[in-house]
Amino acid sequence: MTTVNPAASSTTATSSGSSSALNKLSGNFDTFLQLLTTQLKNQNPLDPLDTNQFTQQLVQFADVEQSIKQNKNLESLIQMSAANNATAAASFIGKKVMIQSASQTLEDGKANWSYFAKGSATGGTFTVRDEAGNVVWTETKDIDSGRNEYVWNGHDNNGDKVQDGKYTLTIEGADENGDAVDVSVEVAVTIDGVDFSGTEPVLLVGDVGVPLSQVTAVLGT
Repeated sequence: MTTVNPAASSTTATSSGSSSALNKLSGNFDTFLQLLTTQLKNQNPLDPLDTNQFTQQLVQFADVEQSIKQNKNLESLIQMSAANNATAAASFIGKKVMIQSASQTLEDGKANWSYFAKGSATGGTFTVRDEAGNVVWTETKDIDSGRNEYVWNGHDNNGDKVQDGKYTLTIEGADENGDAVDVSVEVAVTIDGVDFSGTEPVLLVGDVGVPLSQVTAVLGT
């Protein structure tokens, strides 16, 4: 896979624009000074030029120049941030991480999920659906607070073994006050690579892109 700097195109264009603006401002400022010098040399001693007006123009030039320089400094910070993000993303390659995803592959009659619950619930509902959204398996069990494992044996509600493939898990439950417990379903995956073609690095699990924001834990190699 070919990798590129994720911010190269945007920052290069912006930096070129700032350099052009600064060069144009410098040319205009030089022209302004030449005109000012010529006018001062040829002014009528009985009717001198208004120095306040020139002073205001000088201040305006200085303000614009400062703004352009600040913009260039900001561009440098953006480039550094993009480089740091790229380095951080590349460090995930080969590592096993937890990502927020309800989808998991059933292989050899077994599928593993993790879930993180912000509370506990008695008699929660664990539902497994196939790729078409059909309910395949439903189970009632307690939801424990924190990160937990859930294993499905690949059988449907009739006790029949289903085919291997992609399935999703949803978990619902209410606490002792009747309020819904916030549960996020996660799966463990190994990062194969990083895609730098967009504005932000995207982790790759096979051909599937995973935003860094979906990573909830790093499990190691």
